[in-house]
Amino acid sequence: MKYLVNGNYKNDTLLKLILCLGLIFIGIFWVTNILLFVEKMGFSYKSIVNYYLGDEEFRNPLSYLGLLEVTHYHLFSFALFLIMLNHLMLFTKVSYRPKMALIVISFVSAALNIGAGWLVRFVSPVFAYLKMWSFWIFQVSTLFIIILSFVSLKNRGCSKTEDE
Repeated sequence: MKYLVNGNYKNDTLLKLILCLGLIFIGIFWVTNILLFVEKMGFSYKSIVNYYLGDEEFRNPLSYLGLLEVTHYHLFSFALFLIMLNHLMLFTKVSYRPKMALIVISFVSAALNIGAGWLVRFVSPVFAYLKMWSFWIFQVSTLFIIILSFVSLKNRGCSKTEDE
């Protein structure tokens, strides 16, 4: 990442390619996250409650072990995703306060998104609203970061340098 700090990435065609293709993959990850949410839970209060608490006709409640496995995977993948994505955003020309806000919002919404499932399952179904809102806040905040990073690389990195 020293190339991003000192600006030398502008002259490294392979690094520019890696960063741009990486952001494309992150964008695809972002889209598939929404698709998985829709397919597994849906966007209604009732569908989220049914996912965690089950329903009489089709589904058993999500078990402690099942929720623990999902949490374990999500903590690791969200951490890597957010560290990488927020790191790229650091090198955009966005001022300090919006960067700080996006970083905090992305991490807090991810934590709430993961924790809300536990709250729905073991505390109260009303936390399904927290699950919905934290999911959308996570998605919107990371979309802003993806766009800012890509635009910054496009303006300063993905396009050819003057000597090419």
